[in-house]
Amino acid sequence: MEDSSPKEDDPGVLKLLEALKQASHELQAHPTYKSVQSNSSPIKALLELETESDSIISKDPHLSTLSRHLAELKILVETLERNRGYGLRSFLTRRVSTHSISRVAGSIESEVQALMDRGSIDSLINALKDPWKDEDELARLLSQFEVRVSQGFNPELQDSVLKSKAFSVLQTVLCDPNCSKQIREKAAFCVAALIRFNKDVFVGQVNMGDTIQALLEMKSAHSVKVLCELIKFIKSPFVDEILCNGGLPKILTLLESKDLSMKVVVFDCILEIGYFGRKEAVEAMLNGELIEKLVELQRSEFGGDLIGMGKYGNENEESEGQKRGKKFLENHPFASCVARFAVQLEVGEGLRKREKRAFKAEILEKVREASVNDAEAATIIAEVLWGSSP
Repeated sequence: MEDSSPKEDDPGVLKLLEALKQASHELQAHPTYKSVQSNSSPIKALLELETESDSIISKDPHLSTLSRHLAELKILVETLERNRGYGLRSFLTRRVSTHSISRVAGSIESEVQALMDRGSIDSLINALKDPWKDEDELARLLSQFEVRVSQGFNPELQDSVLKSKAFSVLQTVLCDPNCSKQIREKAAFCVAALIRFNKDVFVGQVNMGDTIQALLEMKSAHSVKVLCELIKFIKSPFVDEILCNGGLPKILTLLESKDLSMKVVVFDCILEIGYFGRKEAVEAMLNGELIEKLVELQRSEFGGDLIGMGKYGNENEESEGQKRGKKFLENHPFASCVARFAVQLEVGEGLRKREKRAFKAEILEKVREASVNDAEAATIIAEVLWGSSP
């Protein structure tokens, strides 16, 4: 890719851009006549920076647009200074100039942000080409990129990402077993952040098979969390790929981890699979003794039941029972986990009505078989029947 950004490792340029961004942001936040006078703090800062930056900008062709905006700002401020009278013409000129200065300040901030984004993406791509060289620096750049992308959609940022082919490079690192787990996990979070950023553009670029294999191979709570996010984004087709790639047995195995945080995120993943999964995926999980595992988790110290805590309340307010239930779940993440899974099947998108009825009956039968006594079976069955009702 042709370099189209100022060098991020040039401290002079970076310092200048940060200062310009801050000053232009402050000017936009207070677009009044007083704030745009030449002796006001934001304008004074911008004019001083315009003078200071002249030598830097003139040497860098990538800063030419920014240079034009700064020159326009200077002209507008001078026009404003010449029209301090009290006549109607002066008043109207001041109003127009004030609005124009605020507009140019917005253009300056946008251009500065675009320049900084292009610089940081270039640095990230260069670091990803040799991910073993400086892992700490690469980890910092990946975290910085994830934070930036998570701030919301920006067309200029998307354009820079697409031109740099960042998505495919991130996927390559994610799927490279020779890279450290830390770097692969951070690359995975960046992939998920880009899909959140614009699902319509980036979902189609996901290499689902390799991504699923890589995430499950890492066997970490972070990688499963990303897998869970991808299920939410891509829905049933992604669950189909997990099934085809033999991922469901691996997910069920991770539910037996001794790490509580791992088990919690795996259960969240199973709930998403239950919501979006088609008949074959749900069938595979039930045949893989999912209900037996969930009954055991519900029986554990982190389980319990939510019966009597109130499922329904005022449409606009949480009932006291719902509040108690949420608090209970904070310390007992597997409370009523069998019924919560059954609810996902009931309200989900992947199954037909007759399939939902058949699986509900199968779940009830498996609960009876897995329970240690009639009392446990009766409690869980009541939750499934009550919790799954529309």
